[in-house]
Amino acid sequence: MYIRRHMEDTVNKIARMFGAVLVTGPRQVGKTTLLHMVTEGMTYVTLDDPLLLQSAREEPGTFCRNVSLPAFIDEVQYAPTLFPHIKMSIDREKKKGQFFLSGSQQFKMMKNVGESLAGRIGILSLLGLSLREISGTRFDKPFIPTSGYFAERGRDLKKTTYKQIWQIIHRGSMPELHANPEIDWQMFYGAYTKSYIERDVRELTQVGDEVKFLKFITVMAASTGQLLNLASVCRDIGVSQPTAHRWLSILQTSNLVYLLQPYSNNLTKRAVKTPKVYFLDTGLAAYLTRWNTPDVMQNGAMAGAFFETFVIAEIIKSYFNAGVLEPPLFFYRDKEQNEIDLIISENGVLYPIEVKKYADPSRKDVEAFSVLDKISGVVRGPGGVICLYEDLVGLKDDDRVIPVTMI
Repeated sequence: MYIRRHMEDTVNKIARMFGAVLVTGPRQVGKTTLLHMVTEGMTYVTLDDPLLLQSAREEPGTFCRNVSLPAFIDEVQYAPTLFPHIKMSIDREKKKGQFFLSGSQQFKMMKNVGESLAGRIGILSLLGLSLREISGTRFDKPFIPTSGYFAERGRDLKKTTYKQIWQIIHRGSMPELHANPEIDWQMFYGAYTKSYIERDVRELTQVGDEVKFLKFITVMAASTGQLLNLASVCRDIGVSQPTAHRWLSILQTSNLVYLLQPYSNNLTKRAVKTPKVYFLDTGLAAYLTRWNTPDVMQNGAMAGAFFETFVIAEIIKSYFNAGVLEPPLFFYRDKEQNEIDLIISENGVLYPIEVKKYADPSRKDVEAFSVLDKISGVVRGPGGVICLYEDLVGLKDDDRVIPVTMI
């Protein structure tokens, strides 16, 4: 069963602007399936085929000339030598939408893309299914807590129960797990972790100690929603700071982990400068940290962290799916313990968001928003508390109680 992806329209839009489109993202998030839907009827080539891969690596010029355009080339990261020849083909044809490429994002591949195809390629980053996609919602605008957004979002809203939300948080966002409910969750993520380490990580860099790398991923999963503390991670697993930095870069490049940066400007000198770490698939984080059922998770010590992680990931997806590679998302924390879970910065306006796993937020949950009023040069816009309450209601001034289903 195919679950329609919101990035479909964005791929088509980008294809009308550039000669090539590259869709990157973690393993098994549906890159190939998405591009199959968009490129139906076009030439399809997969570099998972060893003979085609050999040809692409050893004779990239001949390979490109022999491909009938427009074409979809799958797993392009295996043959980065193709990029200069794709550039020549685009320059020769002078047409938009000639190459549709998919690949797991890698240092080497992205370096080659940047050097070879600058100005000729549109890059998109696909994550797992969003709550909107799982529920069959067509609404595909990036989240922002304004009246206009909520009016439009409210016209295409699907009811999702409290129990279903926790089931989705626990099961994760991999399309295969939702298209086929019979798939065993634990076996799926066990195989996923093994294949990620054995294939993707070995191709990204020489990890050396795979057992310690798995421990590193697990510690990072247990840290989701917290300030990044690599010194503590190094002590826990017995690796050096340079190694931990390199491994964290691997998780970021693989789009398994997102570092939410602190909001700062010249007048926020007392704000912390350390980013917060979020796992982008809550199912994988739950597997790694051994929360084996939705019930155990929602009543456990990490329930708040998992709910916050889910909300942040959903908001990131809403931007990625719309083609925004660097969402304007930040958090705020200062030395006086004022904290705002998320700030969306748009056109000089800061929209503050708190995330709470309960269903009865109060005015005290938005008290910290007032610190933004002291920052000159920006305007504080409407904000709110994203939580498990069922209805969108006013809370204080322009701030609202925002149901998680309205992201």
